Amino acid sequence: MDRPAWLTAFLDLTADEYDEAVAFWQGVTGYGLSPSRGADDEFATLLPPEGDAFLRVQRIASGTSGMHLDLHAPDQDFQVRRSPGGLPYCLVAGTESTRPGPATWADGNRSIVDQVCVDIPPAIWDEECDFWAQLTGWELFQGGRPEFRRLRKPVGQPLNILLQRLDEGDGPVGAHLDLAVDDREAEVRRHQALGAEVRAVHEGWTVMRPPAGPVYCVTGRKPLAEPS
Repeated sequence: MDRPAWLTAFLDLTADEYDEAVAFWQGVTGYGLSPSRGADDEFATLLPPEGDAFLRVQRIASGTSGMHLDLHAPDQDFQVRRSPGGLPYCLVAGTESTRPGPATWADGNRSIVDQVCVDIPPAIWDEECDFWAQLTGWELFQGGRPEFRRLRKPVGQPLNILLQRLDEGDGPVGAHLDLAVDDREAEVRRHQALGAEVRAVHEGWTVMRPPAGPVYCVTGRKPLAEPS
């Protein structure tokens, strides 16, 4: 495919988690929800108050909750594929181009979902990193820690891609969402009020367990800042 013009993060949610997870992410983002669509009303879009949508949800019939990426390009035929490590992704048609800004909450803190972190077992680390660089056409570079690499996204894209080497394991590649915030502790408290729990605290990020759906992270990166 051509270099993607837009990325969408798709939360894939089991039927028993779908309603609670969708309501939680509406609370996290402040976004509205589109009408359901699909043969079984299994798809919906989280709608930002301004700019183009980049977060969608899907009710899945089997398996466990997770996420995948959609890569949009004009005139792209729809295709479902998997990375070398087994992470599903889709090629889709789309012409979205306006990145939404962060939400500002009552205390003045700002936050936005702005990153997909691809979690890669050590055995497939180099191959998976090279794959995502070639697929997107984005420059691969070293992140701020030895276990991180990044893809340098074009200005205006809604989502960064962070590649994280796991400490161990040989299972399939996974992925999770990250938020950028002005005040990480304040944002974590807001998410706890929405029903999330703190799973782990690290120097630059906090791992959160939502009331339903896959884990995610609240990071210390500032909203709208480009990665370095």
